[in-house]
Amino acid sequence: MSEQAYLIDTNILIGLEDNHTVEAAYSRFHALALTHKVDIYVHEAAKDDIARDKNVKRRQISLSKIAKYRLLKKQHGLSRTDLDAAYGPLKKPNDVVDATLLHTLENGAADFLVTQDKGLHQRAQSRSPDLARRVLFVGDAAELLVQTYEPTAVPIRHVGEVKAHEVNSQDVFFESLRDDYPEFDDWWREKCIKQHRSCWVVYDNDHLAGLIVRKDETAADTDAVTKAAKVLKICTFKVAPQSRGVKLGELLLKQVLWYAQSNGYDLAYLTTYEDQVALMELLEFYGFRNAGENANGEYIYERDFSASALAPSGTKTDFEQARENYPRFVLHKDTLGFGIPIQEDYHDTLYPDLWKPTQPDLFAGASRAETITRPGNTIRKVYLCRAQSKLGPAGSLLFFYKSASRNPPSQAITALGILESVTLAKSTKDLMQLTGGRSVYSEEELDGWKATPQKPVKVINYLLVSYIEPAVSLDELRTLGVVSGHPQQSIYKLSHDLMTQLVQRTGLKFEV
Repeated sequence: MSEQAYLIDTNILIGLEDNHTVEAAYSRFHALALTHKVDIYVHEAAKDDIARDKNVKRRQISLSKIAKYRLLKKQHGLSRTDLDAAYGPLKKPNDVVDATLLHTLENGAADFLVTQDKGLHQRAQSRSPDLARRVLFVGDAAELLVQTYEPTAVPIRHVGEVKAHEVNSQDVFFESLRDDYPEFDDWWREKCIKQHRSCWVVYDNDHLAGLIVRKDETAADTDAVTKAAKVLKICTFKVAPQSRGVKLGELLLKQVLWYAQSNGYDLAYLTTYEDQVALMELLEFYGFRNAGENANGEYIYERDFSASALAPSGTKTDFEQARENYPRFVLHKDTLGFGIPIQEDYHDTLYPDLWKPTQPDLFAGASRAETITRPGNTIRKVYLCRAQSKLGPAGSLLFFYKSASRNPPSQAITALGILESVTLAKSTKDLMQLTGGRSVYSEEELDGWKATPQKPVKVINYLLVSYIEPAVSLDELRTLGVVSGHPQQSIYKLSHDLMTQLVQRTGLKFEV
């Protein structure tokens, strides 16, 4: 029996049990949980949600289906006042249910909460980042189960750039687009192919797994609410239902953010439907704002860009500034910097883009869109270690040093990150919970750390800002004064001057 347990929100229960076609991500999550004997719980508070349904027949059917799942009962004596104090204002009955689920999760009755409710994700984030990482969208929950129990092969490929006419529009990937937009074929032919629009694509076994179609606009010709001089419109942003949860959405958004930042755009925007909660949550995490609605009732999400230095905020932490303005970050006189040595195997897992085997593989020489890699090339990452050194506050800069390795780069600083949090895991269950939403580790690998209260594991959550290419070699590090004698084997603090020199070495496309 697995040690993991998942609590599902009412919207997941309904998604699994109502009389409509079950979405791929829901059925995948449920099938994986059954296969690996993972416990799925429904909270007694879900009955309160369902009891408010005015459709008597539907209410009776929904209540009968709860019996299929293990039930978590309410904690005796837990008051609305207690929940309000811990999880913020509870203005509606549904808010009380949401807070009850978070309390149950935080109490340890389940390891993860699965919900499509954006407000519930935001309430968890307001409570604490560690709690928020245990609240998952259904696609991410399914992928976590794959990573935990079936970690052998997830053939995700790099983002490639192509023109619209190179994309096979008859791929099954486009079926849902046609369902939502009957004029899709005309739009694709007249707007995308004939206008030679550029696309970013991700392929999985020769089938599209992710797609972005982009378009350049100006203040005189844009549907954006904000009329900026140089505008990047994301016409289509889609991840295949069966691929949601492998962080393809974040990978594609990373492409958008770096492209807009590097090419001097003033604004980027896209539209979403009301039910695209996972996409909206992702956009808001990285600084997009809901600027209004268009004539079709879609939400317009916008984000500003600038190449100027990002100033500290009086109301937000340096980390919050970094994530909302990614890839820019705050660097001031009080910013701390640290060098973090990392072994080759862990480096290759966290940074698959940098994996360069000495022997060419089957895909050597292929285009970027065809080069196979592993699912780790996203923004939010987690690193495990047992280093005794302490790290600074959220927003500190992290420079990852790849130690002596079989494959290049070897003994070099390769990546720059922004620290989010450091937590100590005192058991395998702690590791599962603390790495859950970003895990690149199987249950067996996590268990191999043998975390105990006497020998805890340090869980470092951070944002990957940039790779440093070419990497800062050991000789260069010695010249700079970062290394003297043998390279450090544990986390070490960098002086402000050395940290600034390393940042300059990254060749960023914005001021710091």
